[in-house]
Amino acid sequence: MHLFSAMFLLVMLAAMSSEAIYPSPEEGWQIYSSAQDADGKCICTVVAPAQNMCNRDPRSRQLRQLMEKVQNITQSMELLDLRTNRDLQYVRNTESLMKSVDVKLKTASDNPRSLNPKSLQELKDKVTQLLPLLPVLEQYKTDARQISRVREEVRNLSLVLMAIQEEMGAYDYEELRHRVLLLETRLHSCMQKLGCGKLTGVSNPITIRASGSRFGSWMTDTMIPSSDNRVWSMDGYFKGRRVLEYRTLNDFMKGQNFVQHLLPHPWAGTGHVVYNGSLYYNKYQSNIIIKYHFRSRSVLVQRSLSGAGYNNTFPYSWGGSSDIDLMADENGLWAVYTTIPNAGNIVISRLEPQSLEVLQTWDTGFPKRSAGESFMICSTLYVTNSHLAGAKIYFAYYTNSSSYEYTDIPFHNQYSHISMMDYNPRERVLYTWNNGHQVLYNVTLFQVIKTAGD
Repeated sequence: MHLFSAMFLLVMLAAMSSEAIYPSPEEGWQIYSSAQDADGKCICTVVAPAQNMCNRDPRSRQLRQLMEKVQNITQSMELLDLRTNRDLQYVRNTESLMKSVDVKLKTASDNPRSLNPKSLQELKDKVTQLLPLLPVLEQYKTDARQISRVREEVRNLSLVLMAIQEEMGAYDYEELRHRVLLLETRLHSCMQKLGCGKLTGVSNPITIRASGSRFGSWMTDTMIPSSDNRVWSMDGYFKGRRVLEYRTLNDFMKGQNFVQHLLPHPWAGTGHVVYNGSLYYNKYQSNIIIKYHFRSRSVLVQRSLSGAGYNNTFPYSWGGSSDIDLMADENGLWAVYTTIPNAGNIVISRLEPQSLEVLQTWDTGFPKRSAGESFMICSTLYVTNSHLAGAKIYFAYYTNSSSYEYTDIPFHNQYSHISMMDYNPRERVLYTWNNGHQVLYNVTLFQVIKTAGD
């Protein structure tokens, strides 16, 4: 069946880009499994890398190896050139001395009686001065052997290149690479249609760093372009005001290259989110949401979340003033909280990012004190049943249909005390703060899509 003209089921594993932690940016698109169901639809699992190169092609590996050999040969030639220039200069400097010795030797040969003791001693002295030329000549011999080896390497390179050319046949390597890039572009288009899906799995944890206290939050911007790699960290769950901004994830891992933002009002809980360059957080001892703009270092807007409990009235199971949890997904900004009229059950409100006005609200019917943490993916709220070891994603509420279901999606709670768990739709990962450790999880989403034909 034709891959790009059929309807197929695609399970998307969100891949991340980072040096020692994420899948290698040099890897290409990876299909982990492929099959057909009873209706003939393709079922496959795909990992999309941050960057796409033709490095999985064995010819590409061969060419990289050839480039390394060429580089080594170039370095050898440069070294030989330096030594030759140095030795040549030495020979030039001793040229007059050699001529003088040559004249005296001829004179002694023509008239041996002219070689008195004094002349003999002078000749010996000049010969002694020429002795350093011997190692130079030995070096010339070594360099001559090195040149012979370089010549052999060049010959081998030529043979390998001819073999690659024969293997590729009528196709030029650049043409093949161009075809792969076109296919990757089509796959990108396909993946964009997978912007939303149902959560079916969570990967093993990836520990980024161990820092801070038992409670806290850390995040990247959920909306701005992927070229912005800043990371923010907020240690503690109440009365904190210091936000650390790191330039990159690597800087965050090393604890370097950061600036500090001192918030005008302290925060409560760990349910903060960075969205389009601004920090949204719950003001301490209130149900007020504050929008703080990092670039201008100022509060742009603040608004009360009407009826929302605060100050440990309706927290998650771990407490920590986690009454109001702000989060973002593919469809915007959300607040998760509880009110007294809702009898302590989780309420979801979609917020307008500029004014913080509540656009729509849903009552999930799930008691918030029974939840360990929660996060939004594709307008669906996923709730864990605990913040401790053995926790799993236990409940899902679908705002698109105002319906819910109980789920059983396990994940490894490695450090046994999660105080923050948020989804980043730009990177398709879960950020968690787990007992003083900053941890990431990849997620698996499922959706049926249609793709355009050729």
